[in-house]
Formats: sequence, structure tokens, C-alpha cells
Amino acid sequence: MDNFINTLIELGAAYAPKVVGAILTLVIGFWIIKRLTKALAKYFKRKNFDETIEPFLLSLVNVGLKVVLLLAVAQMFGIETTSFVAIFGALAFAIGLALQGNLSHMAAGILILIFRPFKVGDYIVAQGYEGTVKEIQIFSTILVTLDNRIIIIPNGAITSGPIENLTAPGERKVPMVFGIGYPDDIDKARTIIQQVADACPHINHDKPVDIFILELADSSVNFAVRPWCKTEFFWDVHFYMHEQIKKEFDKAGIGIPFPQMDVHLIKE
Repeated sequence: MDNFINTLIELGAAYAPKVVGAILTLVIGFWIIKRLTKALAKYFKRKNFDETIEPFLLSLVNVGLKVVLLLAVAQMFGIETTSFVAIFGALAFAIGLALQGNLSHMAAGILILIFRPFKVGDYIVAQGYEGTVKEIQIFSTILVTLDNRIIIIPNGAITSGPIENLTAPGERKVPMVFGIGYPDDIDKARTIIQQVADACPHINHDKPVDIFILELADSSVNFAVRPWCKTEFFWDVHFYMHEQIKKEFDKAGIGIPFPQMDVHLIKE
């Protein structure tokens, strides 16, 4: 028993400073890494760094510094880091085999960051979903819809199909259809539509507004109206035009017909 106790005391005396030093190194190291990551984030904000790549770089720096810190602590105990590298390599290979699908999503995420078919803040349509890109992560892309729903789409699915980036051109046409009754004056209706478009503050008035007869429908004469506007004002123009044209048509006595059927009775 005395020999066992003496052995414990000797081991404690030999390793206690290393254990205390390792703990202090970890605590101070994690604190420094946290401060460095925050400082780097502030630097990115100050330099208006690309919001698309910023989260990926911050997480990469954070994880990389922590790995270096853990290897440094291992060296304090006399552990060869080369063995750790071999172990990490074997683990990476095993995990890669188990997560082949996720690795394809990761590869797709890297391709998105490199080729930039869209960026954070763009309004896109992909895989039947549409919304504003909130974040591009390594495995998935997060969209926020107009009604504030969160859509998470795997990057592999996004890159495997068509991507419609509605923000990239900068300007869009707002396609709308307005119907009037057959007895109503076409030229008068066209003038009212043009006046409403001229009064809309979000329309680009340097470009002409398309106002054409689209079709002679069953119960209405339909106008195709397509004004130009900046992409971020698309829905403002859409809602403004529909409300104001209805009001102005009412003032002018122009009817907006609804589907109906005329029935004729023949007396025998």
C-alpha cells in the first residue's frame, strides 16, 4: 500500500504541472480564439466583406484554430502529433464512406461559393421553392419566403436542377393582366392604365410601359401591362397597380367583368 501511495504521489508530482498547464492553455486558448473570431467578424463587417463567404470563413478559422490548440495541448503531454494525424485521416475516410450523400452536398456548397449562381440576399427559385437567400451553408441553403417561412434545401438538390435568380438582372418587368367589358372604351382604359403607371413611384419611368390587348376573352377584353422596376420593388408595383387601376376604372365607369353566361329563352 505504501508503495502504491508513493507511486501515486510521484505520478501526481510529475504530471500535475502538465495537467494544470494544459487546462490553462485550453481555457486561455479558447478565449483567444473566441476573441479572434469576433475581431475577424468585425473586420469583415467594416470592410463590407461578402456576406455569402463570411460565415464559411469564420467557421473555418474557428475550427482550424481549435484543432491547432488541441494538438498543442497533446504535445505538452509528450504525445506525437503524427499519430493524431494518422487517426484523423482514418476517421475522415470512414466518415466519408458513411456520409457519401452529405459529401456531395458539401461539394455542391463549395461550387456555389466558387461560381456564385446566387448570393446572400438574392431572391431565387429552385426545386419548386422560392425565397430570399438567408444563408449558404456547407450542406444546405436557407431561404426565407415572403410569408416568413424557412426553407432548407440541400445544396446537391439546388445544383442538380434549374436555378432562377430574380435579383441578378437588377430590373424586372411586372407582368399583369387587367380586363374590361366589351362595351367599354379601349383607348380610355389604356390612358387610365398609363396615368396610373406614371403616378407609381417605384416604376422606372425612363423605360416605356407595355400596354397591349392580350386577348378577346369570353367575357372581357384583357390588357397585358408590363412596367419596368427595380427587383426589390416588384411586389410594391404589383400591389399598387392593381389597387389604383381598380379605383380609377370605378371613377371612369369602366367595368371589370367576371365570368358569366348569358341564357336566352325561346318562346314556342
